[in-house]
Amino acid sequence: MKYAWIALVMVFLSACAQMLLKQGARKGYKPWWRQYMNGWVIGGYTLLFGAMIANIWCMSKGLQLKELSIIESVSYLFVPCLSWCFFRERINRRKALAITIIILGVIVFFL
Repeated sequence: MKYAWIALVMVFLSACAQMLLKQGARKGYKPWWRQYMNGWVIGGYTLLFGAMIANIWCMSKGLQLKELSIIESVSYLFVPCLSWCFFRERINRRKALAITIIILGVIVFFL
């Protein structure tokens, strides 16, 4: 169970990494390659790589892949909430309903 919590934190960090990647994509850079080689993008990919390594470690300690896949679906909650906080993106009723269905599915799976 402890590894499930670690995996959940890694899912949150992956959602944060997506925010870093979006921030890097929002800025315009003159040389085209700077779009992919700036601090936001490098930081986002570094965070994603660290989360991936931690997830592999959790699976090596006994967390099953099917459990990890369900835990990773919580990112569908984290990403819209973080994008609302940082980028003021709207969460409409359709998105809210979809997030609710996903979270209910996660809860049903773990019962």
